[in-house]
Formats: sequence, structure tokens, C-alpha cells
Amino acid sequence: MFDWLQYLADQLVYRLLGLDAESHLGQALNFFFYDVVKVLILLLGISLLMGVVHLFFPIGRIRDFLRRRKLYGAEFLMASLLGAVTPFCSCSSVPLFVGFVRGGIPLGITLSFLITSPLVNEVALALFLSSFGWKVTLIYGGSGVIVGTLGGMVLSRFRLEGWLEPWVQQLKIQPPGEADTPSEPLADRLRGVWAEALAVVKKVWLYVVIGIGIGAAMHGYVPDDFFAQYLSADRWWTVPLAVVLAVPLYANAAAIVPVIQVFVQKGMALGTALAFMMSTVGLSTPEGILLKKVMSLRLILLYFGVVAFMIILLGFFFNWLL
Repeated sequence: MFDWLQYLADQLVYRLLGLDAESHLGQALNFFFYDVVKVLILLLGISLLMGVVHLFFPIGRIRDFLRRRKLYGAEFLMASLLGAVTPFCSCSSVPLFVGFVRGGIPLGITLSFLITSPLVNEVALALFLSSFGWKVTLIYGGSGVIVGTLGGMVLSRFRLEGWLEPWVQQLKIQPPGEADTPSEPLADRLRGVWAEALAVVKKVWLYVVIGIGIGAAMHGYVPDDFFAQYLSADRWWTVPLAVVLAVPLYANAAAIVPVIQVFVQKGMALGTALAFMMSTVGLSTPEGILLKKVMSLRLILLYFGVVAFMIILLGFFFNWLL
């Protein structure tokens, strides 16, 4: 799909700028120009698509679906799948959390949704598909759903309601008559989708450029066997280390996927790279600070601990499998 873009990058770097295709700088700049344009195109396109989906799949309908149906244990999987197909990131965690609590959804099911929603990011899936192919994309997407499902099931075993902030515990169930469906004409709503998609691109483009710049520098200057030498799959501590290093970070999926692509190209085991990706996107210090508004510190630590443990297990499993 992006062969034309690779051709343009080659012409710009190797012919117009006159850089050698075998040089470190030439390879780095080629990677940079190609990935910046590709990621921004995908970011705008996926934001538009998910904006249209959001018009017909509002959060209120999700709350009503989960509240009104008894799925006999499968509700955790259903919540996780709904989190995978809805366009929310970890920045939306607090309003989503409050909305679900107001909707009367059990806390464990709510957490299944919130775990998966930032992990299985639509932009991340599109970038994974273009960078790694459909097999790795399915592995990543399926892993996010598994983490959300099992994480919610484990957390539901604890009596977590008493670990919420007092004002959250006092929330009443949202009246059934409240609706999220907008009343504006479809044309106006579509114009709003376009404006929101542009706003998303404007908000994250700098982070995309920075992330791809880091990936480009690594692509051009880091030796091919660097990660294979120090972070290979046969070293048991590499997956936990990747998770521990990722938690203090926060990066938009559009910015982190090009870095992960270089990690794998340079020899990092795929399971370790996926663990780093999932921890960066789904477990971050900024998200913990946001969640402190609605959760007690021990609930946040339990939440992060359970999810991090699930991610580490998946990293080990995929390193062994692949």
C-alpha cells in the first residue's frame, strides 16, 4: 500500500539529497521520512474511521449492553472485546471509569474494558499491520483482549468497591433515560468527525515525529545484533525489564510502534518487544496519576500489578512460541 511512499523517500534521500543508501545517515533519514508520512496518513485515516464508528457506537450503548445482559462469566470477554473496538486511550480513563460506575456495571467488568481499550488501539493495529503483517497484528490484538479478560476476572475476586475514592462510591446509577445519541444532522456530525480527526493529528504529530526520530536514529546507527546480544529471548530477565522500563513512560501508539519495529529489526525478541509496547501504552505513570482521582493508591497498585504480571506472562509465552 505504501510502495509509492518508499519510492518517494528513496528519491528524496538518495537522489535529491545525494546520500549513500549504505550510509548510517542515509538509512536513518530514509526511515524517518517514510515513517512520518506513513504514520500521519494512517493516524488521520483511522481517526476518521473510528470517529464514524463512534457516531453509531456511543459509550452509553456500551454501558447499557453490559448492564442489562447476564453473560454468565463471558461478560469479561465481552467487555474486553468492546474495549478493543472503541476509540478510547488511557487519557480517557477517568471519565470512562466514572461513566461505567454510574451505569451500574460491576467494577471487575469495568476494569476489563479499561485495560483493553488503550492496549488494542486502532492506530496501533493499523501500524502493526503495515509494519509486521497480519500474524503479528493478530498476536498483539489477541494478547490485549486476553490481558483485559483475565485481568478483569482476577480483579473481580477482590472486594474493590471499598478501594474507590469516597465520591466515586457515592455515585448513583445513571438514569436509564439518559442517551448519548446526538441530535444534529448527519452532515454536521460528519463534519465534527473530520474536525476531531484533524485535532487528534495536531495533538500528537510532534510526539509522532519525536518517536520516529528515535526509531530512525536507532535504525541507522545501532548495530543489527545489538538487541539480540543483550535482550535475546533466552535471557529470562529481559521481559520483566522491558515492562519495568516501560511503565514510567507514556507514548502514543503512533509514536511507539516505529520504535518497536526497529527493536525487532535489531534483534529484540518479539515477545519482549510486545511486552514493552503494551506496558508503554496501557500502563504508564500519567495514567496512574489520572486514576488517582477515582481510585485509592492500593487499588492502583493492584491494578498495575495484575496487568503487568499478565503482560510479563504473555511476553514469556510468545518468546517461547516464536
